[in-house]
Amino acid sequence: MNSFQETVKYLYESLPMFEKVGSSALKSGLDNISALCEALDNPQKSFPSIHIAGTNGKGSSSHFLAAILQAAGYRVGLFTSPHLKSFAERIKVNGENIPEEIVVNFVQNHKVLFEKLNPSFFEMTTILGFDYFKSQKVDIAIIETGLGGRLDSTNIIQPLVSLITNISLDHQNILGDTLAKIAGEKAGIIKQGVPVVLSEMQESIAEVFIQAAEAKKSTITFASSEFSLINKRLENGYLISDVFHNGSLKYKDLKSGLPGLYQLKNLAGVLETTNVLNQKGFKIDETAIRKGIEDVVGLTGLKGRWQVLETDPMVVCDTGHNEAGIMEVLNQLKCYSYKRLFMVFGVVKDKDVSKILALLPKEAIYYFCMPKIPRALDAEVLYQKAEQYGLKGEVEKDVNCALQKAKAAASQDDFIFIGGSTFVVSELDNL
Repeated sequence: MNSFQETVKYLYESLPMFEKVGSSALKSGLDNISALCEALDNPQKSFPSIHIAGTNGKGSSSHFLAAILQAAGYRVGLFTSPHLKSFAERIKVNGENIPEEIVVNFVQNHKVLFEKLNPSFFEMTTILGFDYFKSQKVDIAIIETGLGGRLDSTNIIQPLVSLITNISLDHQNILGDTLAKIAGEKAGIIKQGVPVVLSEMQESIAEVFIQAAEAKKSTITFASSEFSLINKRLENGYLISDVFHNGSLKYKDLKSGLPGLYQLKNLAGVLETTNVLNQKGFKIDETAIRKGIEDVVGLTGLKGRWQVLETDPMVVCDTGHNEAGIMEVLNQLKCYSYKRLFMVFGVVKDKDVSKILALLPKEAIYYFCMPKIPRALDAEVLYQKAEQYGLKGEVEKDVNCALQKAKAAASQDDFIFIGGSTFVVSELDNL
């Protein structure tokens, strides 16, 4: 294994990877990650951290917090998943991907350990991230859960604050088939005496988190009750809003570099988390908050969140991939004027695609595609299911070919959307 490509291929083939094969890749419990951390002298204990879980919004929230802390002058580690283009995107320091040679050397140096413990792909990635952040002497690391929370490999950390973005139905075959069960898994990241922030107050499941926080003697804050973001508008690719904190104007015309309307929910949680960090001794002022939120893409390299790829016609991609995420996409589309809507759409087969198809606009023209992973739902099957919901279009399995067909059919005043799965977005050539 001399090259980065060979190393990543080894990881994909030797270690089960959830993104590729689904739930068969999951290792239940924290024994493996505990053993890996112990073998490497517990690198996760060498830096302060923020732990983030949630169904939707945890990636955006992680990147917002990283950008704010970078703007405040801190050296920031960022651990997220899945990646869009390169494995190295999962582990960053101050917006820079982990160097490929570090990944190669780490796997070579610890191959015997991996083959002894047989960790999952995600467990290996987690220990790599922890070890890299230790070596880089980060001031703080933002650690996003991979799936769920309670049994997630990242749940070995003892953070300064835990942030839970929201709860909706996703991965029901693993996390449970009700919001309450899923909330219980996410609440598993709440630690003894560690403050927890909930981005949204969801009344039907709030009690799950309140009880979990009480059991751990943790203060709990519902950010949507503290912050309100109003007077929202889209201007020049930015989402602008006025931020009120407990009824008083806090930030006039706050500009978000991520223009999705759903970011307003995420930003409430992000702002409350920065409050907690300031109480913990960090120095994050309004200048850093404004710069981080406005320049989140430049500071962190985040892609795929209502990302405008072209403007003539408008071509946008988004990684929203479950019922709640698709509903947010459709709300965002209402902000635009266009003649015809084209949708390049593909999904993975462990989603409840019927609920998603029922939401999609019948007047749109569809190009059904599929990502090149074993979990993909065959585009022909998707096409047949879509027909049952009155959706019209054609099959073009490759996302880039599908996009080219849509662009050839579209005129300047039309709109092309690409999404349905993170993995569809990741295969776009011009991302």
